[in-house]
Amino acid sequence: MFTIGDFARHGRVSVRMLRHYDATGLLRPAHVDPASGYRYYTAAQLARLNRVIALKDLGFTLQQVQEILDEQVTTEELRAMLRLRRAELEAAMTAAAARLVQVEARLRSIESEGQMPSNEVVLKSLPSVRVAELTGVAPDFDTISPVIQPLYEELFRRLEAAGIAPSGLGVSYYEDAEDGGILVHAGVVVAAPVREDDELRIVDLPPVEQAATIVHRGSMEAVLPSIQTLGHWIATNGYRSTGYPREINLECPENHDEWVTELQEPVTKV
Repeated sequence: MFTIGDFARHGRVSVRMLRHYDATGLLRPAHVDPASGYRYYTAAQLARLNRVIALKDLGFTLQQVQEILDEQVTTEELRAMLRLRRAELEAAMTAAAARLVQVEARLRSIESEGQMPSNEVVLKSLPSVRVAELTGVAPDFDTISPVIQPLYEELFRRLEAAGIAPSGLGVSYYEDAEDGGILVHAGVVVAAPVREDDELRIVDLPPVEQAATIVHRGSMEAVLPSIQTLGHWIATNGYRSTGYPREINLECPENHDEWVTELQEPVTKV
């Protein structure tokens, strides 16, 4: 048998925690010395301890853990619950990392207020371009990435199934959705006939007479400083924006921090 200290070390928990589990009836020692009051545990009790800790880490209260263990949850059921919790934690970590990038971008914009450079912006006309595209709706700008990435994956799958190879760069653009969200267009330049069916939409984007453009280097989660530099230039040079900027994917390596994207915002002279 293990002393409470030995059992705590093998179970990777504190002695204080074991005493608490004893007091609540969640994990009683196998034997208590009547003279000294020392608690002793068996190796077989490690299995119950593992379940207690696993369920607690899943977010269950100790009372709920007690109820689940009393129902004798199977190892497979517990494994499934842990897989689900792992997926939830991974999603939360991914979302938190994206928010940190956005906070950093917002901070850089705040720190550069009043001194945004304008020499990076180029005014030019944009020719008509033919793209194959899929669309989706994002609730707001902070959730565009989780929407647009699956759209591109599905778009390339459908292009391959249709025997159409991309002939140019990726082009994404946005519109206001009817429900107040953002209508996301994920497209890529193709040399194929115009079509619009359930599987694939190929359209001609119209030419733009004037667009203020800037090259953004880095992930699109950190695009805010470039967007605001563009807006600053438009406002101070006597122009007015006439729509969302297009995003032209010049370079898209696996590391998103190394992306190179040109932002093309249509403008008109005030």
